[in-house]
Parts: sequence; structure tokens; C-alpha cells
Amino acid sequence: MTFKDRIGCLLVALVGLAAGPAWAWGNHSLAAYRAFEKMPEVALAPAVVAEPLEAFLRAEERTIAALLDSQEAWAAANLEYYPPRPASLTFGAEAGRSDEARRLAFLGALRVAPNSRLALYYQPDPQSAVADGVVLPHSAVNTLPESTPSTYRYLALRAGESIAALQVLASACDEPDYGLDINLWEDSPSDWGRSYGFGPLPFGNPALPYATQAPFHMGFFFERRALYMAAPFIKRTFPTLRHHQFATLSALAFRTGHPYWGWRFAGLSLHYLQDLTQPYHATVAPGESTWKLMATNAIAMAGMPRMKNDLIVLLSNRHLALEKYQTEVLQLDAQSRQETALTRALRNTDKDRAYPPWSDAYLREVVAAQSVAQGARLSQALLAALPAGYVSDPGFDFGVKEAGINLVREVAQRDAADRGRLDAALLELMGNFGAHSRNALRAILKAGSAQ
Repeated sequence: MTFKDRIGCLLVALVGLAAGPAWAWGNHSLAAYRAFEKMPEVALAPAVVAEPLEAFLRAEERTIAALLDSQEAWAAANLEYYPPRPASLTFGAEAGRSDEARRLAFLGALRVAPNSRLALYYQPDPQSAVADGVVLPHSAVNTLPESTPSTYRYLALRAGESIAALQVLASACDEPDYGLDINLWEDSPSDWGRSYGFGPLPFGNPALPYATQAPFHMGFFFERRALYMAAPFIKRTFPTLRHHQFATLSALAFRTGHPYWGWRFAGLSLHYLQDLTQPYHATVAPGESTWKLMATNAIAMAGMPRMKNDLIVLLSNRHLALEKYQTEVLQLDAQSRQETALTRALRNTDKDRAYPPWSDAYLREVVAAQSVAQGARLSQALLAALPAGYVSDPGFDFGVKEAGINLVREVAQRDAADRGRLDAALLELMGNFGAHSRNALRAILKAGSAQ
């Protein structure tokens, strides 16, 4: 086996394990409510009327068909390793077909899971008074199993019902984790995966549904050249594709008088950008050097795989621990209904102007690049502030044990300086989450107002 093959095997394992916890920030709606609630374009936007997806598709079939063709041309011109959409999936205008057939054709042209719910629903803001309404079962909104404990509460919307733009937007920011990107590969256990043309799953286990969404929610754009040479498959990630698809659909919906779907598609697009603000979604092994990866792999190839296996577990545990800590802090902030440092970081519009103007390269050159640069410092903060058993013991499986762990309580008992560094790192990441989300939304709204 060549050196390239050997380091490639290590990266298959590392990235495959990272794909297990394929969420970046837990329930995105918790942070999205805070990021957008003071943004004038959202806070002052008029309420919108809930509209079924089928009604939007029926009304704008021709313009949607043209847009989906332009998306395909954009992807072919702008995305490395982009697998062309099969011609059989082209969305054409067929006025005589049923709403269900049109819906399936649309989802097929986007190459998302055809069983995606895209139901009329919203997640209420946990910081607001308890919202009344019909609580939907998890399966009515999400095709994946419900996690325990859950931060989700889905309330039903009726077609024609009025709802605030913020509620639509913040709820939709979490929606791509509800099964849209599951089993889309030719080796997936699904009929649609074999017809979508994405090829085999680049990394991870195709038999594990959660792992199959990871290449759409991670973007490894800034790894060392040696890693790309050894494992070019890590370039087969597509968060920029998904962002562009839903952002341009949002702008079209706004232009054609469907503001509900304007806000809904905007939230869907922002999810992929928000995922890239999480360093564990922007680099294979935050805080670990290329040379360590190579040495670890060499030792494994010599018949001693323990170091490699340990590293895989540790990276997964740190990823999951960061997500859990962030979710717990946001939930406590919401329950307190008080202004907190995290709330201020998410709302801080001063940071928005620190970045270049929006462009097609923004997700890669601004969001992902910044996230990669912050990876080592975040890793150090996690190692110092969290109990060593959770982030430094490869014999501990955080994913199995996390339901019984209260990280906020445990971190509060740690050294104040270490705790402060972790909280500072989280505030910085959440500030990035808010600023980049608002900048992207402004670009969508500008495109949506063009005549």
C-alpha cells in the first residue's frame, strides 16, 4: 500500500467518525431567534401567510424550472468535484400533473430526499411566552429519529394562517437537519440515492443515516496539500451547493409574491452557512497537525491501530461536547429571559461590517476560512475547560453518555480562567454565526427585491 493510500485510510476513518455527529450547532433555531430578532429587515417585516409548498410550485412552475436550470449551470461553473445532475431529474413545466408529482419532481431536481416533510410548522421562540397551538408529532416534521433529551417543539400552521417572518426564518434555519440530505448516495439504502448521480458516499458509513448528510453540512476547503493529495475525496463536500440552491429559491419566492417561502427558503440556505461557522465542520481534525495524523496512521499501518482509534473517538467526543455545551447555554439564556453575553454576541451587528461584501466565494473564503483559523484555539479551550474524561479519554463515548451529562454545571466547577477561555471562544463563534447569517440574508433580500 502506498503512502497516499495509507494516509487516505486514516482520513476515511477520521472524517467518517466526524460525520457521525453531523450537526454543528444543535437546534439552530435557538441561536437564529437571537441573531435576527433585532435586525430591522426581519423585526419590521410584515407578517406572512403560510402557504403549502405545492401551492408555490403550482403558481411559479415555469420560473422555478428556469431557476433550477440556472442553478445547475452555476454549480457546474463554480464547484469543484461537482457531479452533474442527471438529465432525467430536470424539472420542467407540466401543468397537467398532480401536486404530488410536481412536488416529487421539484425535490428530485434539487436532489434532496423525496420523503422530506417540508410541513407547515414552526418552532416557538423559547424566550417568549409559551405559545399555544397544536403540537405536531416529531415524525410530521422530521424523518430522522427524535433525540433524547430533545430541544424541539413543533407547532402546526394552517394554510392561510398569519405568522411573523422571524418565526418562519428562525424555524427554517434548523430544517436541513430534518432529513433533507439523508441517503442521497449511490451506495445508500434508498431508491433515490441510486438515481441522483452524486456517486458513492465520500466518507462515513452509508448504512448510518446521519452520516450520509455530512458531506452537505461540512466543507473541508483549507486542509494541507498533503492531505488533499492523499485523500481527494475530502473535497467532495457540498454546503455551498445547498446554500446557493435555497438562497436563489428564496429570492425568487420574494420576487414573485410568495414571502412565506421567501423566508422559509432563506432559513434553509442559512443553515449550511451556519454549519461552517463550527470548526469541526470546516476542518477534519481541529487542533491536530498533519504530521500527527501521518504518524498516527504510520503506527496503525505497522499493526498498532490503537492510537488511530483513540484519536477518532477523541475528535468525536470534542465535537459532541462543544455542541452540547452551546445548546445548554442557549437554553439557559432563553429560560432566564435576560440579556446575556451570548445574546449580545449573537445580536452584535457591529461585527457584520467587518467582513467583505457578499459574493459567491463568501462561504468558502470568509466563513470556512475563519472557522478553520479558530479551530486550534477552540480545541485548546475545550481540553482545558471540560472534564478530561469527556474530551481526553478515548475509553469514554460521549455520544452514549451525553443524555445524563450537564456540561454547564460541570464547567462552572472548573478553573475560572479555563472556563473564561471556553466561554470567550463560544462567544466569538456565536458572533460569527450571527454576523455571517445576517450578511447572507441581506444578500438574499437584495436579490429578492430586484425587478
